[in-house]
Amino acid sequence: MQEFDFYINLAKPTLGLYVNKGAGLPDLGDAGQWQFEGQVSQSELPPGLLRELQANGHAFQELGG
Repeated sequence: MQEFDFYINLAKPTLGLYVNKGAGLPDLGDAGQWQFEGQVSQSELPPGLLRELQANGHAFQELGG
């Protein structure tokens, strides 16, 4: 089962970012604003978010408040 790294935006804690496990955040200009929170498995993600991750290598998610 595939796993993804999960990050929280420190400036906006209701914004999450998922990337392929081990990919890091090399393409983000504001990478310092993101804090690694751990890994999640594909079974923990909604289908639409999983499709976006598989297509783009990353996906943002509003986490509620």
